[in-house]
Amino acid sequence: MAGLDGTELLELAALLIAVGALSGFLAGVFGIGGGAILVPVFYECFRIAGVPLEVRMPLCIGTSLAIIIPTSIRSYRAHYARGAVDMDILRKWWIPVLVGVVLGSITARYAPERLFKIVFVLVAWSAAARLLLARDTWRFGDDLPTGPLMKIYGFFVGLLSTLMGIGGGLFSNLLMTFYGRPIHQSVATSSALAVLISIPGAIGYVYAGWPAAARFPDIVALQVPFAIGYVSLIGAVLVMPTSLMIAPLGVRAAHAMSKRTLETAFGVYLFVVGSRFVISLL
Repeated sequence: MAGLDGTELLELAALLIAVGALSGFLAGVFGIGGGAILVPVFYECFRIAGVPLEVRMPLCIGTSLAIIIPTSIRSYRAHYARGAVDMDILRKWWIPVLVGVVLGSITARYAPERLFKIVFVLVAWSAAARLLLARDTWRFGDDLPTGPLMKIYGFFVGLLSTLMGIGGGLFSNLLMTFYGRPIHQSVATSSALAVLISIPGAIGYVYAGWPAAARFPDIVALQVPFAIGYVSLIGAVLVMPTSLMIAPLGVRAAHAMSKRTLETAFGVYLFVVGSRFVISLL
């Protein structure tokens, strides 16, 4: 990366490889595709590399979505093998989720950088509050709706996930637990949604990033070699292998935890990563 010497490049590469391992583990544990950790860490990495602030956050999100593709596929297959994925929810959500992903990709092409941070913080902290403070009696209903409201939920899962660079686990976990679904089933179903969101989402960020590259002609590939639109191929190549290897370990850890332990761990984690972007907004 431009502006970094050999030692700094090696340190950055080692950090990205370690991030891959952690994101893969979290993908299995929480069904979130790992994006909720990839985006904050990529933000720091690209800051060090000198990526312009105007494009830094969408570049983090696009790269995160690309990495989530293989990680979420492996996580989904592991959960599916345990019979924990609710296929009925996937059948109801796949069309509205895809519509939301498309709209999110279009928004990413024109939205200011602050919008991505604000969305990330609001959703992460809302989910953390629900997981840390709510009780089992805090519910929207005894089961998920079957009519238009279900489609609206699916649309917002796709839209907000694309603007945050995550696989949809935050929203689907939150919704399913508010309707009385077990956290383990919520995590497993979220891993399947991550597959549905990450593939078109990554393609959308490639499309969204083309105008940004034209606005910064003096910075080769947005200061990140081998970037395509808002997707850094270097970041993806370094993070993907360890992420794929560690994801099944996260799945085993999730099924070994109690319901309350899993909720508390997820809530603390979301509060911490949300706080990082609050600081950057000040």
